[in-house]
Amino acid sequence: MIGELYAESLTGAAIEIEYADGTRVPLESSRWFEPLDGDEALLSRCAGPTLDVGSGPGRLTAALARRGVPALGIDITPHAVRLTRRAGGFALVRDVFGQVPGSGRWANVLLADGNIGIGGHPLALLRRVRQLARPGGEVLAEIDSPGVTSRVDRVRLRRAGTLGEWFGWARVSVSDIARLGTAAGFESVRHWQEGSRWFASLR
Repeated sequence: MIGELYAESLTGAAIEIEYADGTRVPLESSRWFEPLDGDEALLSRCAGPTLDVGSGPGRLTAALARRGVPALGIDITPHAVRLTRRAGGFALVRDVFGQVPGSGRWANVLLADGNIGIGGHPLALLRRVRQLARPGGEVLAEIDSPGVTSRVDRVRLRRAGTLGEWFGWARVSVSDIARLGTAAGFESVRHWQEGSRWFASLR
């Protein structure tokens, strides 16, 4: 049901994110279709084969393809994969914790648009993407600003009378990324700001 409701949001349906305390906010999937301020900061760092984890409708995967950079998007939602392909990118239906093509050979791995939250366990996710990157490769993750508290929320998607299953989603502050990166086995963790967005480079 998570994937189904997410797929509906990509068609323009009004989907909400509901938190365990009852708070609801719109799932603004439409913003992932067009370039965002700060995207160039990620794209310009991807000179070699790049894996876009949680690629959604594929704006980053397709942008890399247009630049001639080999790129693969992976997403658990078939509709998102179809949108990526329609946009000119290559994508597969895959779970990052499952079998991923090119494991251990990716020059760059992207965790954009809050995808460091996948699985609700950022340390486990960072350890996994480190396995996917080649020796000396770089993981590029979008993170939260210093004023945001790192946490794991229990959330679900909902539309009218349809409720998805509860799942964990993490947020990682720039203040905590170095500690998590080191614990995941990265030797170098740097962060920077582009407009209102914050990013980290882990090697």
